[in-house]
Amino acid sequence: MKAMLCRAVSFCVIAIASAQDGGWKFPCPSNDIACYTAQRVPGVLHIDGKLDEPEWRAARWSPRFTDILTGGPVIHDTRAAVLWDDDYLYVAYRVEEPFVQAKFTNHNDLIWQDNDVECFIAGPDAYYEFEINAFNTSYEVFLCLDEYIHKFGAGVAAGIYGHKARPVQRRWLREPSAWRARGKFRAYVSRHETAVHIDGTVNDNTDRDRGWTVELALPWKRMKWLATDGRPLPPKDGDVWRMDFSRFNTYKEAPPAQDSGGWFWTRHGVWDSHIPECFTYVTFSTNAVRVKKASQNTP
Repeated sequence: MKAMLCRAVSFCVIAIASAQDGGWKFPCPSNDIACYTAQRVPGVLHIDGKLDEPEWRAARWSPRFTDILTGGPVIHDTRAAVLWDDDYLYVAYRVEEPFVQAKFTNHNDLIWQDNDVECFIAGPDAYYEFEINAFNTSYEVFLCLDEYIHKFGAGVAAGIYGHKARPVQRRWLREPSAWRARGKFRAYVSRHETAVHIDGTVNDNTDRDRGWTVELALPWKRMKWLATDGRPLPPKDGDVWRMDFSRFNTYKEAPPAQDSGGWFWTRHGVWDSHIPECFTYVTFSTNAVRVKKASQNTP
């Protein structure tokens, strides 16, 4: 599976070489960073959260998420997939959850304090964070380097993403990242679509659930403030973006399991989502996802 996903070969080779030369300063082992190829959607996706379209059935799904700290196995299955077209970046999650729980219902509530899944999308000097819970309640924030604010001005970015900026100082638990100091903007990406489908009942532990699925459609036009290096929107064939995919739980598996409660496509090695150098390499391919005939699709 990992070999199939690692299509961005040149980027992975560079990362591995950097580690071998002793130049890698970040807590995630460079040769553990996943590589993935996102294929085009030949038609229009209906965003309903069910993921029963043939495009999602045919999409390349990630391996099962692992613990953010150790990369070890975790108790429930979580996987993500990415598709795209000229207008939207599509992201989907399959979340195994025997007792689906959620409490926050207002946009930009503290979703990370719920059971949630998260998607981060990085440019060269800024990144967008999106979180969503089983109630389809989302949290969005735009984070950037101080240099970004100096170049574009806080008012410009705030005008695009909404609300005011406030500086954020961070100290990494191990080696420093270039993102130690940055501005933070409460965000709302307009014209995006989100949907959640529950296979079970939320907040009812008298029955056992199968889990929930998430479907996102994020407009490329609203990502222009991430494309400050001139990258095209939508991407061209072979373009590589850095994205992060994760799940956080309010519970942990009982010892002796080493469960941090944070599960990731690519482990970070420390309890910190905000390390763009650890984000998955996503290569965009203009090859359309191969959709099978309805009679050939399997559940």
